[in-house]
Amino acid sequence: QVQLVESGGGLVQAGGSLRLSCAASGRTFSNYAMGWFRQAPGKEREFVVGFRWNGGSIYYADSVKGRFTISRDNAKNTVYLQMNSLKPEDTAVYYCAARDSKLPAGLAVVASYNYWGQGTQVTVSS
Repeated sequence: QVQLVESGGGLVQAGGSLRLSCAASGRTFSNYAMGWFRQAPGKEREFVVGFRWNGGSIYYADSVKGRFTISRDNAKNTVYLQMNSLKPEDTAVYYCAARDSKLPAGLAVVASYNYWGQGTQVTVSS
């Protein structure tokens, strides 16, 4: 069973930075794709960034390009999301997700992910 545990959320002023972590366990993740998603109150869950653990491109949502950066520590099975130049509209619960890398669906498809963390709240004040 795959387990994903997010951490690092909090309250920050606009223009500030936060780094989220997603610790993954329960599988060898070389055949998995990972993604970060977020959900603001009253809105649908939306894609933020995704990648395939065994290589390939990283895909960012247009709304976060140039501000957010994903990285990973293979030895720790941990994925990080560095968020800079935060805006009030970035306020949301952020979720880490995982799925089989070989699924044909694009990395931005929420429904294609079958493993989810509990989420971590990010609040950006103006």
